[in-house]
Amino acid sequence: MRIALGIEYDGTDFHGWQRLSHGPTVQGALEQSLSFVADHAVAVTCAGRTDAGVHARCQVVHFDSDAGRSERSWMLGTNSRLPSTVAVRWAVRADDTFHARYGALGRRYRYSILNRIARPALDARYVTWERQSLDADAMQRAGQVLVGENDFSAFRTIACQARTPFRNVHSIRVVRIDDRIVIDIEANAFLHHMVRNIVGSLLPVGRGEKPEAWIAEVLAGRDRSLAGPTASASGLCFVSPLYPLASGLPAEVCR
Repeated sequence: MRIALGIEYDGTDFHGWQRLSHGPTVQGALEQSLSFVADHAVAVTCAGRTDAGVHARCQVVHFDSDAGRSERSWMLGTNSRLPSTVAVRWAVRADDTFHARYGALGRRYRYSILNRIARPALDARYVTWERQSLDADAMQRAGQVLVGENDFSAFRTIACQARTPFRNVHSIRVVRIDDRIVIDIEANAFLHHMVRNIVGSLLPVGRGEKPEAWIAEVLAGRDRSLAGPTASASGLCFVSPLYPLASGLPAEVCR
């Protein structure tokens, strides 16, 4: 029986999603808790791995188990064993052909910037702080050149293991909400550090240090050294993957 889960987590205290032998990870905590509930070893597959310090609103995973547990039991039982910074939001029985990673049509990220003189306190774990005033409209205009299928070599980390640098960005939206800049990016998939490197390149445009046309030059250059620095992990949240309506998953992850 294949089960799909929607997971949210605060990634601040984890060494990323992927299971490691030398530090706490979200996958490690989740598999340990699921294995207790299932009474057998459980391995999960996720829609998209996140880096150390990156959060998730609705990460989707799947796993297989013959344990006779209800969807409610999978959710509540697993949550009872998880740290407070990780929670199963929902559990549903999925078709045996469902695959959390390969079945996704797209993925959505949100990057949050607190743009004020005073440093954050309450939201310090979930935003990047920028004290210099940012022009969100300029960042919005500059970012549109990235929409579509492009070679994103300039926005990938050197350690990225993806077979191709080409990705299809469906949309980029930059808006100001009071003293916060929110950047929403949706694509078919993302390269390692791609969102954080895009944000790190939009920030100089927002500060007026670079012209809006600079982003197009960086993209065309296909050279990581031409782009801005990698933005902090704290401001990044994996909103959710997106699946076909026929997948039977909750509406928040379907299109």
